[in-house]
Amino acid sequence: MDTTQLLRGVLDLAVLAVVEREDGYGYDVLRRLRAGGLSEVGDASVYGTLRRLYAAGALTSYVVPSDEGPHRKYYGITPAGRDQLDQQAKEWTSFADTVTSLLPRTTGAPA
Repeated sequence: MDTTQLLRGVLDLAVLAVVEREDGYGYDVLRRLRAGGLSEVGDASVYGTLRRLYAAGALTSYVVPSDEGPHRKYYGITPAGRDQLDQQAKEWTSFADTVTSLLPRTTGAPA
C-alpha cells in the first residue's frame, strides 16, 4: 500500500496532535512524527503543513533565540486548532473503524 497517499490525507491531524502535546519548531515536529512511526513523511510536507495551519489560525508561532545557530520559530496550538484536532480525530477514528470492519478476519482485524 502506498502510505504516502494515506499520509497526505491525515498530515494535518498528525501535526496538530504532535504540537498539541508540546510546542515545537519545524524540524522538531518532523522528528517527532517520524519517531511516532510516520517515517515516510517529507520535510517539505511538514513545513508546508505548519505554514498552512498557521495561516488558517490553527497554530500560533513565536521565535526563540538559539545560541547554536539561527533563531527557531516554534508553533503552538490555538483554541481553533484544538477544535480542528478534536473534529478530525473523531472523523479519523470513525473512518479507521469502518475500514477495519470491512477487512477479512484473517488479517487480524478485531471482531
